[in-house]
Amino acid sequence: MLAVLNFPPKQIGPFVSECLVTGLYREDGAVVLAVPDQLVPNGARLA
Repeated sequence: MLAVLNFPPKQIGPFVSECLVTGLYREDGAVVLAVPDQLVPNGARLA
């Protein structure tokens, strides 16, 4: 899963989030999480 960390805190419902998880919409409106197709080290930068 690809995520962006250390975002400024944002109130989302009853909790505070500092992370953005990335995903893409399918034609039917469902969200598919973005994931790398090969192993990469934790913390690798998104190009």
